[in-house]
Amino acid sequence: MTEDDRTDRDGSGALAAVAALAAAPGLRVSEAQAGVLRGSGRRNLAVEDHGRFHGRGRPLSLRRTRPGHDWNSSFPVALTDLKGLTAEQTRGARADVRFDLVRDAGTIACEGRFDNGDGAGHFTFTPNPEYLEEMRKQGYDGIDEEKAFSLAMHDVSRQFIRDLTSLGYPRLSLDDLVNLRIHGAGPDFIRELQGLGYAHPSVDELVNLRIHGASPAYIRELKGLGYERLAVDELVNLRIHGASAEFIRALKELGYEKLDPDGLVTCAFTAPARSSCATCARSDTGGSGRTRLVNMRIHGVSSDFIRALRDLG
Repeated sequence: MTEDDRTDRDGSGALAAVAALAAAPGLRVSEAQAGVLRGSGRRNLAVEDHGRFHGRGRPLSLRRTRPGHDWNSSFPVALTDLKGLTAEQTRGARADVRFDLVRDAGTIACEGRFDNGDGAGHFTFTPNPEYLEEMRKQGYDGIDEEKAFSLAMHDVSRQFIRDLTSLGYPRLSLDDLVNLRIHGAGPDFIRELQGLGYAHPSVDELVNLRIHGASPAYIRELKGLGYERLAVDELVNLRIHGASAEFIRALKELGYEKLDPDGLVTCAFTAPARSSCATCARSDTGGSGRTRLVNMRIHGVSSDFIRALRDLG
């Protein structure tokens, strides 16, 4: 490959890179050498690199390489979303394939080969001019090729943005839009939270709730246990320290009916194992009970030890 082959000659709108696809759960990790991609006439960008499969679910793995820049991403995608690719092609022997992942922000066109479930190839990305124009009208100026590619990768569609606007999140930054999409904190998640009384969590709060698993189902479980309308940071803190609904029920069985969130966190910290509940002192405003719990934990005083003493009277 010559130096000219590695250079973008006309600077137009397509991106070229390496694509790899995993066709089924449990697929072994493999690697295939990719060749040179010639552009569609508007662009002539040659790429030489590796594509990798991932044996979990059906992810599409993409990698882009250029001087000073090495980027890769893997994300789950339904076979029905890959236009032009069939299940038979992914499983058969030596099938040349061409397929498109069409997103509102643009199209990722892939070309390569499958061989008994292993596959690799190249992709080009072409932004959707209608999407870019409407985004410009909404005040999102300066969406270049790289930003359009990111928006397509994470499926930040115009409908996604409209739904967020209708829920009270207008004109979010592109970074916020992508962040919400990456973590699954989209309109459906927000609607569930609003139905539970959380009218307008910030973007950071939405992402933190998702990252730490403070789901609407978890919030409903807490509500059923008498913990209503906890602050977002309290919900996140409980999840970080493993204070699950099961853990709280176990505390109730030991007679601790209404510990405050700080008390629950302390109990979770002092528990020798999440599968069994630690004996926990009642929460008090001075915090002396929690201090004793921490000291007991440090010195190895476990819940089993205390139960044994209790059984001995």
